[in-house]
Amino acid sequence: MQIALSKTDQERLVLVTPELADVLSTVVSRVRGSDGRVPVLRSYDHYERVWNPPMPLLFQDRSGGYLRPLSRATIRRGLDVTMLASGLTDSAGDPLILQPHDFRRIFITDSVLNGLPPHIAQVIAGHDHVGTTMGHAAIYPTDAIEAHRAFIARRRALRPADEHRTVTPEEWGEFLGHFERRKLALGYCGRAYGTDCAHEHACVRCPALIVHATERPRLVEIRDNLPTRILEAEREGWLGEIEGLQSSLTHAEEKLAQLDARISRKQESVDLGIPAYREVVARTTAAATPPGPA
Repeated sequence: MQIALSKTDQERLVLVTPELADVLSTVVSRVRGSDGRVPVLRSYDHYERVWNPPMPLLFQDRSGGYLRPLSRATIRRGLDVTMLASGLTDSAGDPLILQPHDFRRIFITDSVLNGLPPHIAQVIAGHDHVGTTMGHAAIYPTDAIEAHRAFIARRRALRPADEHRTVTPEEWGEFLGHFERRKLALGYCGRAYGTDCAHEHACVRCPALIVHATERPRLVEIRDNLPTRILEAEREGWLGEIEGLQSSLTHAEEKLAQLDARISRKQESVDLGIPAYREVVARTTAAATPPGPA
């Protein structure tokens, strides 16, 4: 079905089911004239507040011997009668009332939940942005749970089957030992499980090193010792160690600055002010108490 103009002032091509195509064919056959054409009528745009040029409107009827486009009130009234005859009710038990735009939301929701990609639904709905389309789709808690379970099932199907088995005592011991090996003289290592040290255990240079506050004197001692070692390497001509020692000095100063900033944040106090609750209550009580006899 080709829509000549829409709210985006663009022509759109909408795919319809065979059932809907049969219904539309019936509607078109009823409004066709004796010459086989759909009569052109003028309609009023309630949003733009202007009269549209004559167009072959799909929803038109003969009233008083003249063809007239179906008004919004007529469409809404017919929709209310249909919903009342269906017997559908809302959560309060009252007859369900739908607006014409609600069917647009229902269509987008059903399409997305049944696997239609959102960007395809965007083109069908005629939206400029996919966020507008997803705003029309209703996501229920049960749908989110089922979608998450399906995602986990797909991921498990892609992984080797031997990963879904009982952990052996050796593997569990190696797992616990990994975290035991994270304990360092300056604090602990924050690298991910199963990864090797990328700095050959030069922990001062590693961004994964988390220095404990109690080990600040040790870090200061390391920082102060590095310039002496750099001078020794320059004096002895150990050019291969000078660059590494200078890198260690830079990272040690950064680690010390980060540790001092973290310690200062913990020691900062926030002035919350003096509560005035009692004073407000006293004034309220005094205002509510009637004056005594003079």
